[in-house]
Amino acid sequence: ENEYGFNGVGMVGSPACGDMMKFWIQVDPKTEKIKLCKWKTFGCASAIASTSMLSVMVAENGGMKIEDAMKLKPQDILVRLGGLPSNKIHCSVLGDKALRAAINDYFRKSGQYDRITTDGSKIVDEKLKITEKDIEQAVIDGAKTLEDLQAMLKIGAEDPSCLPDAEQILRFFRDKHGRK
Repeated sequence: ENEYGFNGVGMVGSPACGDMMKFWIQVDPKTEKIKLCKWKTFGCASAIASTSMLSVMVAENGGMKIEDAMKLKPQDILVRLGGLPSNKIHCSVLGDKALRAAINDYFRKSGQYDRITTDGSKIVDEKLKITEKDIEQAVIDGAKTLEDLQAMLKIGAEDPSCLPDAEQILRFFRDKHGRK
């Protein structure tokens, strides 16, 4: 897939409001430890600092187990950073979400659908644990048709009965994001 062998990619935020974060992780399938973590963020210095610290935390000492990485909270990052100005605390909240998105991507790519966490977003495809948020992200990434959605997310592959809903949600997000 790439020169580092990344098997999980996650992105959160929106380019429109400025803060955006993308994480690439390399998980060792045998030990379930995150061996490598790369990131890109568009945001203020505090967002960059907290993302950088998070990437150190998950890859240090031979790598953090996925289960532990999924439990990381912004507070854990703040403690390691030695704090942030109170008006910048919100900048540390995207990193853990981007990391969880990358871990979910790893679960999806390795067929471990039952382990995907959804952060309270409504599930559209019960079998593959694909949420409305996943569909929205696919639209942001360029999905225009149901076929695009199926190609990108494999939605409906095991349970085609969710496809009419998926198509409606796709239309909703295309309108919301002005993607005609």
